[in-house]
Amino acid sequence: MRAWLRTVSRALFCLAIGFTHPAAFAWAGLAQVDLVKVDLVKVDKSQRKMVLLSGGQPVKTYRIALGANPQGHKQQEGDERTPEGLYRLDYKKEDSRFYRAMHISYPNAVDKISAKARGVEPGGFIMVHGQRNWLSWLAPISQRFDWTDGCIALTNAEMDEFMALVDVGTEIQIEW
Repeated sequence: MRAWLRTVSRALFCLAIGFTHPAAFAWAGLAQVDLVKVDLVKVDKSQRKMVLLSGGQPVKTYRIALGANPQGHKQQEGDERTPEGLYRLDYKKEDSRFYRAMHISYPNAVDKISAKARGVEPGGFIMVHGQRNWLSWLAPISQRFDWTDGCIALTNAEMDEFMALVDVGTEIQIEW
């Protein structure tokens, strides 16, 4: 018990003074903590893959589920497509019907103008999110299919990791 308290107190001291060098964590008896700043989230819809990048280097890759009609750019509300282009992750939503979520800044000005020219609503509320509440146990099956209304889905554990690694304001590039 004493050794554990000593380890925890050393770790808290290191964090309190902002000392995050790997040697500090070794001194505290902890594994090295990778403090990574994700600066781009890149989504390849055709591969059902999302990569978190830092300085152009991959940090983490996820298998994703998309909207039920994934090919092509989102054209209007209800088309079950995930938008394509460069957007921002502009806020976190902790009270989501899909575990936790981070909002994608769709529609942008171009999306709105394009939809208006076609006489349709562009849709919105596109998120990176976890599994539907109370159904997370289905993730091993549901993540093999495109089941969202145009969002990008992860497992709940992956969503926790995503939220820890990605800050609000990070760019997200989505392409086929």
